[in-house]
Amino acid sequence: MVKLSFENLSAILCLGAHSDDIEIGCGGTILKLARECSAMNIVWVVFSTEGSRSREARSSAGAFLQGVARKKIVIKHFRNSFFPFEGARIKEYFEQLKRQFQPDVVFTHYRDDRHQDHRVLSDLAWNTFRNHLILEYEVPKYDGDLGIPNLFVPLDEELCRKKAQYLCRFFRSQGNKHWFSPDLFLSLLRLRGIECASTTKYAEAFHCRKMVCL
Repeated sequence: MVKLSFENLSAILCLGAHSDDIEIGCGGTILKLARECSAMNIVWVVFSTEGSRSREARSSAGAFLQGVARKKIVIKHFRNSFFPFEGARIKEYFEQLKRQFQPDVVFTHYRDDRHQDHRVLSDLAWNTFRNHLILEYEVPKYDGDLGIPNLFVPLDEELCRKKAQYLCRFFRSQGNKHWFSPDLFLSLLRLRGIECASTTKYAEAFHCRKMVCL
């Protein structure tokens, strides 16, 4: 097993289609980076929020990024579930983002995610950030589209429980959904921990399609 370090990362771009996607997909990793490498610059972009979900997204991002030296939280209002038809406008924003920020790593959705909004963001991330490390995170849901990730970030139990706690605290609008619960978030973290033989028992997992080692 090859082991890599995030120690040299200073600029991170987090992309999420909906208000809780980033937290579900890579929230534990962000909490770990904020704790261990706080001298970072993180740009956090949520592309679709409606009503109270906009406030939820901003409050949650603030909590997950607490302690980070430089951070920018961007809340956009593209139409939920219509990203394939909003593609031109979203692409224009990606081009603007590329001019403003050059990340060391981009966190985005899994390319084969069955949600159309998720796939659009993943495709545009690859199309726009062509010389960057892109890590695709996973969002568990009804579609049963979890893949076979190949990059793992071990997390201690404290961070995992903090991630689950924050999700349930800040996204109360999602509390009526049968899958939105601490046990679901922790179970996936535990499963990925098994797959990478994490000494802490837990991990977040990502799809890394291209990496250049210098």
